[in-house]
Amino acid sequence: MKKNILLLICTLGFFFSACSVKNSNDLYNLNAKEWYDQIIKDLKDKDLEKADTHYNGMASEHISDPLLETVLIILAQAHIDEEEYQLANFYLDEYNKKFGTSQNIDYIHYLKIKAKFDAFSQPNRNQALMLESQKEIDNFLKKYPYTEYKPLVQTMLTKFNLAVFYLDDTIKDLYKRLDKKQSYEIYKDRIEHSEFFNKSIIKPELPWYRSIFESF
Repeated sequence: MKKNILLLICTLGFFFSACSVKNSNDLYNLNAKEWYDQIIKDLKDKDLEKADTHYNGMASEHISDPLLETVLIILAQAHIDEEEYQLANFYLDEYNKKFGTSQNIDYIHYLKIKAKFDAFSQPNRNQALMLESQKEIDNFLKKYPYTEYKPLVQTMLTKFNLAVFYLDDTIKDLYKRLDKKQSYEIYKDRIEHSEFFNKSIIKPELPWYRSIFESF
């Protein structure tokens, strides 16, 4: 009797396991348009996880299909909208590897900068990442001096610079309160050499990081 029960349990376990595997891999051998339609449906259903999974299926079956180019941009933007910037950058990197050309490379780099910029609309972003973004924008403007995205990127740079200015000012005041004279003088010097020093700028209300970026 016990052997029969054990056999029944094992059989049921195998059955449900097989069903699970079948359901998780129910899409395969689709043409590119069918994969594309499925991914768009996933996005309409607000199921990014499924969209990511179905992208993997599409990419494995259609390595460089033209529709894959569109899907990569759509998924990158979808993850940006959900503030999932690392995943957005993954899709932009994939796009660059598969479809990057001299005609669209500046657009891909612009999207990567914008993803990083959008990440700063949320609190608790560190200073190092801000400085890294400034450097990345400087390099972009040097590399693509005639890009059509130049005005947008310049606006981002100005807002990054302003954010760093206010952050430095906050740190300066903190060191002053802590009586850390050497550190205070370093940040005081930074403030005085900033393009925003003694400019008529309305200081944003707390939290400063939200006020600066949300107006973009």
